[in-house]
Amino acid sequence: MGFGIESCNYWLGNELLHQLTKDGQYRLRFDLQSLDSGQWYWADYDTFIVDSEATNYTLTVGGYSGDAEDSMYNHDGRMFTTFDRDNDPYTSGNCADVDVVGGGFWHNNCGMAEVNAARGAGWFGGPAWYKLPGPNRLQTSRMWLKCL
Repeated sequence: MGFGIESCNYWLGNELLHQLTKDGQYRLRFDLQSLDSGQWYWADYDTFIVDSEATNYTLTVGGYSGDAEDSMYNHDGRMFTTFDRDNDPYTSGNCADVDVVGGGFWHNNCGMAEVNAARGAGWFGGPAWYKLPGPNRLQTSRMWLKCL
């Protein structure tokens, strides 16, 4: 089961992501729009696997290509962190806490790919892609699964 509004702001849910990706048959694509310039960037990953709930939905991601530079390399091997399940290695708190980032994700000490960050939260004041050329704040981000 996912949550959000299917037409504009929807998360499939980690269990469904696990079921879809466990056999390695999908690639991951991010479409990222800069808040400052409005320009679109992209990042593709040849490997995208979300493990089971027993591993806290540990992420395997790699094989980057694109023009947004790779901000996901730091998230590979990380467990999914939410407001109520702090699975990240950040020692000063929970990266999904609204005061730090404000969104669930495969965080590693917060800060590299903050595509689920709430506006006004996070190191960059909302959604961000750390390696984005120029300012790294995001207006829009989309995560797509692509069949191999």
